[in-house]
Amino acid sequence: MRPSARATLRIANRPRPPLSLQHFLQRARVLALYRTMMRATGRIGDARTKAETRKHVRDEFERYRHVEDLSHIRYLVSTGKTQWESMQRYIDGL
Repeated sequence: MRPSARATLRIANRPRPPLSLQHFLQRARVLALYRTMMRATGRIGDARTKAETRKHVRDEFERYRHVEDLSHIRYLVSTGKTQWESMQRYIDGL
């Protein structure tokens, strides 16, 4: 293994510092929203639409995975809930 690869591996394996209480609470809200969305996509009858919807949900959460600013996280959760409510009306109509 190259020396630079070993150094990268050591950095990646370092434990992260514990989350602040506010970060912990926001993380719980994000995970709850994600789980709600993934469960609700199970009600979609068409397999292709279900797969596309799940992929879209996962991609959106992955895109913002590394955001650490609390106000930005709150904004993303709020926006995600709003988008989900409109998508849920569509799913319920199927």
